Amino acid sequence: MSSDIAHLSGRGFTRSALVALAMSVLGGAATPTAAQPKLDSKVDKVSAISVVSRPLDSYQRGLGDTKRFGRLEYRGGLTMTSTDARFGGLSGFMIAPDGRRFLAVSDEGHWLSGEVTYAGKAPSGITNARMGPLLALNGRPLKRKRDADAEELALVSGTLSHGVALVAFERNHRVVRYPIINGALGRPTALVGLPPESKRMTSNSGIEAVTVLRGGPYRGAILAFAEELKDANGHQMGWLLGQGAPKQLAVKEIGEFSLTGAAALEDGSVLLLERRFRITEGVKMRLRYISAAELKPGHVIEGETLITSDMTYEIDNMESVAVHTAAGGETVVTLISDDNYNKFLQRSLLLQFTLHPAAAKATSR
Repeated sequence: MSSDIAHLSGRGFTRSALVALAMSVLGGAATPTAAQPKLDSKVDKVSAISVVSRPLDSYQRGLGDTKRFGRLEYRGGLTMTSTDARFGGLSGFMIAPDGRRFLAVSDEGHWLSGEVTYAGKAPSGITNARMGPLLALNGRPLKRKRDADAEELALVSGTLSHGVALVAFERNHRVVRYPIINGALGRPTALVGLPPESKRMTSNSGIEAVTVLRGGPYRGAILAFAEELKDANGHQMGWLLGQGAPKQLAVKEIGEFSLTGAAALEDGSVLLLERRFRITEGVKMRLRYISAAELKPGHVIEGETLITSDMTYEIDNMESVAVHTAAGGETVVTLISDDNYNKFLQRSLLLQFTLHPAAAKATSR
């Protein structure tokens, strides 16, 4: 879900002006969705694009020297733009183990590949970028918005050059297996079966957080959460899929955030990305760490809140999270934002953090 988010910070507006502007943008027909490009057959092909990047040296505005935020340490970030009409709406993202090659999907039915360049530890730019259309089972480009609204991307097997990926779509809710061929998403091969409870998902709040567990007791299982789907106790609902019957999960509801992304770590733990938007406060982001031991059916998962950020930080409509291991062995977390093709109010961001280990707990003797 992305059409009701507008980035209203850092533009020199007063709060009252921001609210008025937000209401004018979000009200009636003048929504960010209306500003999204109408694509035609001329761009429904694979082609190289140019992505212009501007470094973001600080994460918290006005506090450029502050890099450490609990267990997270800011490495650097980018704002990304392109003159190509297809660029934007980045809702799903995954990155290679070396942190360079990446693959992303947009909520207008396109994939984006490329490489992240670095200046030291900080991302410095995007090179070798290509875009192409996401295909239907019949091999044709997805045309209708209800079919093309891709919200998440996860690697099942192989690499970002040659492998198998999952793409989650909302509106027309489904999770689809795509082959990765020479760094591009090819013709899909199959649908992943969803549990009956998924039929309660509303049009614009479908599955947005998907990853494949890399360790722990459910290694290899598909972890999937809807953006907004509550169980009988008001907790966020998700499932473990692909290993027998679906196993239902519950994530504790804290502060009315929506789930927008998930990334699996080697030990079976998971990062969950969350977002909250209100006209009166703008957009907020939260990142939670879920241990492998806590990730189990029949248990209300709360996890550890790593960071909560509002519009005093360099965030936008944060939609996807990915993890890789840097050359020094540290775990690097990458966050991506969806600009809703609203170039005036929003930004496509790439943010990277080091995830430091939890402090060892003292034990009594």
